Amino acid sequence: MTTRNHCLERDTQDPLAPLRDQFDLPDGVIYLDGNSLGARPKAALARAQRVIAEEWGRDLIRSWNTAGWFELPKRLGNLLAPLIGGADGEVVVTDTTSVNLFKALAAALMMQAHDPERAGRRVIVTERANFPTDIYMAQGLTAWLDRGYALRLIDSPDQLPAAVDADVALVMLTHVNYRTGYQYDMKATSALAHDAGALIVWDLAHSAGAVPVDLHADGADLAVGCTYKYLNGGPGAPAFIWVPRKHQPRFQQPLSGWWGHAAPFAMAPDFQPADGIARALCGTQSIVSLALVECGLDVHRQASMAAIRAKSLALTDLFIELVEARCADHPLGLVTPREHARRGSQVSFTHPHGYAVMQALIARGVIGDYREPAIMRFGFTPLYTSYADVWDAVEILRDILDRKDYNVDAKRDAVT
Repeated sequence: MTTRNHCLERDTQDPLAPLRDQFDLPDGVIYLDGNSLGARPKAALARAQRVIAEEWGRDLIRSWNTAGWFELPKRLGNLLAPLIGGADGEVVVTDTTSVNLFKALAAALMMQAHDPERAGRRVIVTERANFPTDIYMAQGLTAWLDRGYALRLIDSPDQLPAAVDADVALVMLTHVNYRTGYQYDMKATSALAHDAGALIVWDLAHSAGAVPVDLHADGADLAVGCTYKYLNGGPGAPAFIWVPRKHQPRFQQPLSGWWGHAAPFAMAPDFQPADGIARALCGTQSIVSLALVECGLDVHRQASMAAIRAKSLALTDLFIELVEARCADHPLGLVTPREHARRGSQVSFTHPHGYAVMQALIARGVIGDYREPAIMRFGFTPLYTSYADVWDAVEILRDILDRKDYNVDAKRDAVT
């Protein structure tokens, strides 16, 4: 049987353990919600102070040139690209995931519309269990186009092959499901879409920085994702969009703001898209938030994705093992795949009073979160989560469940 001493021993042998010191983790807190908001890198505070006090406060508007503000979306994109199998000049950090998804969907539909062999395709396929904003953006886009475009929802991954027929222009999927942690086989799924004549857009919100991703090798067409989860960029930090060089000449998106212009400061009355990845930009950037993204990326560059993935699987294996052994008398249901190839870096359990149990955990210093229906989510960020954290979290969960120390009548917060 695993003991806490075993967990402590594993921590002493963990090659990633020293990176924990680069994060500002509060005393008395076991943070298992990095799949929703990553912890703050210690360097972020000094970076924010420098941007606000020096670059903005002292140098003012000159900092667009002298501090590199203007090039920041592309420079950060080049730092992020290796984590997702991208190349220099293929990623920009900008806007929100929702906005970037709108750009990607619109561009992919435009590519198909301009292809004589696929011009009549009008269907986007995605999962009903996809993150809601992905579905909403596709619904909004297809309704706005109003030329026979439609959204087709599937209820499980095994329905995908039958759903991708000759009417489908585009498949839009999240690599790791936000509720369950289910991970798609990106290479096989991309090939399935291409064999049917469709393009595929991947949402990497729960993948980037947590699991190895190789967009080029796995045949993706376009991808988006956020930086505030496993990349630790800060609350609401700008997202990213990936457009491979092969698609950049045909990448046209309707949010044709001045930052995506070939010569923004020519102030021309007509839009001319920039060459390369800059055409995925829209308007003026949120520099303070954007600057903090680099602090999280700097920590990531000190670890390989192979080491991160190995520890992620070890942590999630341990959590599943301990919950099932130590909380066996309680109505918990594992909804996360046991198979490593199908699991992201989170574990989700159902409980009839999941929200109340999660609130009791948070009150005891174990921070996860809750998603309908009845799902308690626990995210594991290998850069700062320890094996002892896992043991202690399960011990607190066991104690809460054994004593029924949770309030089923608790009023729900706006954010669960």
